[in-house]
Amino acid sequence: MRRTGISRRGLLRGAGATVVAAPLTGFLAGCSFTQPGTGQPNSTLDQIRSQGYARVAIANEPPYTKVNADGSVTGVEPDVVSAVLKRMGIGSIQGVVTPYESMIPGLNANRWDIIAAGLFMKQSRCAEILYSEPDIVSTESFAVPAGNPRELAGIADVKADPAVRVAVLPGGFEDGVLKTEKVPAGQIVSVPDGRSGVEAILAGRADAFFLPTLSLNSLKTDGIEITAAIKDVQQTGAGAGFRKKDTDFQKAYDEQLAAFKQTPEYADTLAKWGFSADDVRGVTRDQLCAVSG
Repeated sequence: MRRTGISRRGLLRGAGATVVAAPLTGFLAGCSFTQPGTGQPNSTLDQIRSQGYARVAIANEPPYTKVNADGSVTGVEPDVVSAVLKRMGIGSIQGVVTPYESMIPGLNANRWDIIAAGLFMKQSRCAEILYSEPDIVSTESFAVPAGNPRELAGIADVKADPAVRVAVLPGGFEDGVLKTEKVPAGQIVSVPDGRSGVEAILAGRADAFFLPTLSLNSLKTDGIEITAAIKDVQQTGAGAGFRKKDTDFQKAYDEQLAAFKQTPEYADTLAKWGFSADDVRGVTRDQLCAVSG
């Protein structure tokens, strides 16, 4: 990513086998895979409380998640999740940077205990995992060459011009939107991370990069502009993700999330990353899980 200079792929190469579980106030100082479970016959929540840490799947896409040069992780989702888990008596976290398309399979394979990456809710994902109630609501935009020469303002514009190529992160919400809207595969350009999406535009390999508005704002550079929020994309939002069997974990998390939402700290956390607590009020998990895709 432009802000950190670290790609997801590069971070995974550099993380090696080192795992550092830091206090929630610092979130973490290293990211890697950890061995599943403790062998205890208890629920995931019981195991996490017993061992004192949770394994969390993250991305590297500011402002949702941000990996710093020293390996520490912040961003709106890790900050919210860490605050809620602290209220649950879980004092540390081990983070794993992984591509979006691997997050749900990895969760169901017990490689991590929670997804905390701004993985937007939609029908297909809600069929595979449990979500908490939403903690953020977001908008989508295009990054385009300066001047927006193709005058792209929405998905309809992409479908209307077969020559338009749109860059997306494989497995991301935006990738799903294009496929749901039956945008031909030849118009979709897969890129591994945010910086690569910007470079694809600058090099002429793509005419637009489709990503949440705030993520694109963090990547903005010379020669690139960000469109207004796209109107023909359904409302998006995210929360923490849990395995289907971890209903007790989800319920306990939801209870503490609801309490956290009533504090000034919640609004301040979202505002720090450009989100609004007001946007989340009244938006439910059921609404977001009804989003097609």
